[in-house]
Amino acid sequence: MASERTYTITELAREFDVTPRAIRFYEDQGLLTPSRSGRARVYTRADRTRLRLTLRGKRLGLSLAEIRELIDMYDGVRNSAPQLQRFQRVLSERRAALQQQREDIEAVLAEIDMLERQCSALLGDNAAGAAQARAELDKRMRSVA
Repeated sequence: MASERTYTITELAREFDVTPRAIRFYEDQGLLTPSRSGRARVYTRADRTRLRLTLRGKRLGLSLAEIRELIDMYDGVRNSAPQLQRFQRVLSERRAALQQQREDIEAVLAEIDMLERQCSALLGDNAAGAAQARAELDKRMRSVA
């Protein structure tokens, strides 16, 4: 039986475009468990997969605790029902949070548009209008803070 393919920290860092320090951090967080050969870390295919899943989870905006929970559920069984159900719940929660952020951003952008229109209208008339616009903006900004 051939020995399993292994990877160095440098190989994984280069493949996934992350720093070795990031990989060591994920190891400290319990997401990766490389073996040692002297002082060198030796990563298996399972470690490589866990790193790929960790980075995918980070792109989705999941916390390291959520990522660890999902990866730990994997337990060698592909597409197990409990893992997939939990992953669905996590994705649903993440979607809801992102949709709320989108709504918040759209509301702020609408406010900025309105303020810019007001400023342009006031500045286009005269210098006194410009001073008044600045005063109104200052007042609005103070009431928001």
